[in-house]
Amino acid sequence: MDQINSSVVTEFVLVGLTQSLGMQFLLFLLFSTFYVGIILGNLFIVFTVISDSHLHSPMYILLANLSLIDLGLSSTTVPRMISDLFSDCKTISFHNCMIQMFFIHVTGGVEMVLLIAMAYDRYTAICKPLHYLTIMNPQMLTHAVFQFAFVINLPFCGLNNVGSFYCDFPRVIKLACIDNYGLEFVVTANSGFTSMGTFFLLIVSHIFILVTVRQHSSKDLSKAFFSLSTHITVVFLFFLPCIFLYVWPFPTKSLDTFLAIVDFAVTPVLNPAIYTLRNRDMKVAMRRLSQHVSCSNFC
Repeated sequence: MDQINSSVVTEFVLVGLTQSLGMQFLLFLLFSTFYVGIILGNLFIVFTVISDSHLHSPMYILLANLSLIDLGLSSTTVPRMISDLFSDCKTISFHNCMIQMFFIHVTGGVEMVLLIAMAYDRYTAICKPLHYLTIMNPQMLTHAVFQFAFVINLPFCGLNNVGSFYCDFPRVIKLACIDNYGLEFVVTANSGFTSMGTFFLLIVSHIFILVTVRQHSSKDLSKAFFSLSTHITVVFLFFLPCIFLYVWPFPTKSLDTFLAIVDFAVTPVLNPAIYTLRNRDMKVAMRRLSQHVSCSNFC
């Protein structure tokens, strides 16, 4: 027992999604399709915004950046999740685990900043600037560095089963060789309350926009709501899984896996569809791009 406790952890054991060969093939096809959709859908938005001069406005520049971040966030976990489906030895080195956690929280923090900036842009387009939103930006960008510096110096000895298909702070700190209560509180206070606070701030700001529009003209309320509904949908898709994962940091394994898949695979593939199918300017730009490509090939 003393020998186990004095050993230093050099790698962590990840947990597969299923042991059934049939389910492994099904999940392989499903997540491979999702990941290809994430790559093509998000890069298509970036290419459309870059190539169409009509979209060179703050809103669509932010949308292009959001697409790149969605692609980056998904790439931190989905490729390894797919490759581990048929692997008998699902391990990740200590350093790769730390790197994965760092990039998950950096890209997640940048996505929060982009969603706040997009809410700010919508407000300026409909009402007037909300200057207090910009105060949140430094907090979003520094929380990942703080947690990474905190976790990488923890002692790990003996236990190394993460209990999930990816590395993240709530799961990894549970394996540290010190009292976990204080560590759980740090994760909850940093990631959980940051996610929850930003979510409620964005919802309140959207409600404020709608109330302001209604006070000026009730006829414009439905137009404003349609304009904001796309962003509100993306906010819910991104923040709700984060809130459950970090405010309630150790849910059941099945719920933890479901919420992580929603965050890393489902939301990044839905965002391009949401922003293109519900946005008139994007649909017009896509039509112009398609006509240009067709003309280049056949004219």
